[in-house]
Amino acid sequence: MHLPEPDKKQYHIACGKGDLAEYLLVPGDPDRVPKIAKFWDSSKEISCHREFRSFTGKYKGVQVSAISSGIGPACMAIVVNEASALGVHTFIRVGSTGAIQKDIKCGDLIISSAAVRLDCTSNCYVMPEYPAAANYEVLLALIEAAETLGIRNYHVGVTATTADFYAGQNRPLKSSTPFQQTESLLATMQNAGVLNFEMETATLYTLASLHGLRAGAICAVYANRYTNEFKPGEGEENAIKTANEAVKILHEWDNKKLGKKKKWLYPSLIIMP
Repeated sequence: MHLPEPDKKQYHIACGKGDLAEYLLVPGDPDRVPKIAKFWDSSKEISCHREFRSFTGKYKGVQVSAISSGIGPACMAIVVNEASALGVHTFIRVGSTGAIQKDIKCGDLIISSAAVRLDCTSNCYVMPEYPAAANYEVLLALIEAAETLGIRNYHVGVTATTADFYAGQNRPLKSSTPFQQTESLLATMQNAGVLNFEMETATLYTLASLHGLRAGAICAVYANRYTNEFKPGEGEENAIKTANEAVKILHEWDNKKLGKKKKWLYPSLIIMP
């Protein structure tokens, strides 16, 4: 797979060699980037080009970066391709989402173990049967981070990533014309136990896997399609705190693997002195 040249500033994200840490948090909203960096020991803005705003700094001594992807799977694909060319090896999406199961409340967090590939973008890279799955180390680190921070209102499960916010998520518009392509999508996903709709995770997971990189995602629930609730901003800070803490945890685990000369993380390695 051809990537942008690593010795040049990347066209869309406007970052060059040395600008980004190996651990990258990826919110959709550019305004969420400084909100993430607010919890770091130190930070500086690297670039702001189109929807791609980036900061780099340190969180509890660990080098970390954040860059916004904007809305949608095609923009996420740009971030993964260009950031990976600069040496990023771990991506964590820090987003917002709409839940579709009754027991998930606004303000809860959803950690995506995998994603249904309704994003269309990932199909440009590999056949649709290829799975969009979280890296298990990042998934565990997000769960560990939530527990460490005392955040209990989180859910772990499958997400549906769509290419469109309206018809793509079976969201009714003023038009009386039914969306035949997706009119049964909401019920189908609910019956399959899918937790939520959003627009980036499947693309991130698929491309990260194809590049041999790690990826995970945590989203704050702003809405619930089952209960018809909508509370934008609810849970955002908890999602940010959890993602930041997960970077610290992953860095510790990565050092432990390096010290023990192990390629894969396993439970007893974590507790090994």
